[in-house]
Amino acid sequence: MGKVSVQEIKELMKSTGVGMMDCKKALVEADGDVEKAILLLREKGLATQAKKSSRVAAEGIVMALTNDDHTVGAVVEVNVETDFAAGNEEFKQFVTNVAKTIIETNPADIDALNATKIVGGDKTVDETLQELFLKIRENMKIRRFERLEGLLIPYVHGGGKIGAMVNLDTKAGATPAVLEAGLDCALQVAAMNPPYLKREDVPASALEEEKKIMLAQMAEDPKMANKPEQVRVKIVEGKLGKYYEENCLLEQDFVKENKMTITEYLNSVAKEVGSSITISQFVRFERGEGIEKKNEDFAAEVAAQMKG
Repeated sequence: MGKVSVQEIKELMKSTGVGMMDCKKALVEADGDVEKAILLLREKGLATQAKKSSRVAAEGIVMALTNDDHTVGAVVEVNVETDFAAGNEEFKQFVTNVAKTIIETNPADIDALNATKIVGGDKTVDETLQELFLKIRENMKIRRFERLEGLLIPYVHGGGKIGAMVNLDTKAGATPAVLEAGLDCALQVAAMNPPYLKREDVPASALEEEKKIMLAQMAEDPKMANKPEQVRVKIVEGKLGKYYEENCLLEQDFVKENKMTITEYLNSVAKEVGSSITISQFVRFERGEGIEKKNEDFAAEVAAQMKG
């Protein structure tokens, strides 16, 4: 592939923070494959953090909610076309009622949820959605949900941009100190977006990919390139510790106090309440992640209509 478009270069620059010429070279080398271009940039040490450029925002609300005693919870995403509609009070109440319905009825999937009578109303979830559509006049869709049971603490960021929930394992129960610790951990999940809970959860394939990237970066470094391969492999094994610290929730630095990890923070609270505390599960939804938003070209649309 000899040429790449300006738009492709812009998207890669936006997703990696790398300069225009390096992005262009990577795209040409990758034959226009964005994911491969990101990988090439990372191998050269140019892109410090890979982001999928296809993960663009869609509008709507992510809600994270539990029942009163924090034993059952739900995280749900409901999408609409515009942020204006997402700010509609009736839409907000609909999302809240959907979350409550999930908590109370434990639907198997979205089809089952749509067929369930909504909490706070006399119609099904789908019928209520259709009625709301007639008022708002925008397409609405319940995209996904997850229901949890345990000792659950939710956190919602940015008015529904991100919803997170953690499941704590402790015999102390839902004391104020435990709930505060759980909220701190849910905030951590929302802010740092850890892919994994603990290092044992990291797939072998992901580790192998990271090793390849690290070895490729060393090959680009004149100080490291001449070192024997077995030495470089040992250095890579040492660097994997940093990978775990960045990607595993329990090993991440605590956002409120970066001198301790999340595990160390929970251990400090455990001493206070007299019982061990750990996280057994977490969920994080970000509004619109993975949804490709259509870029409307209104000028072209008007021109096409005039020709017709």
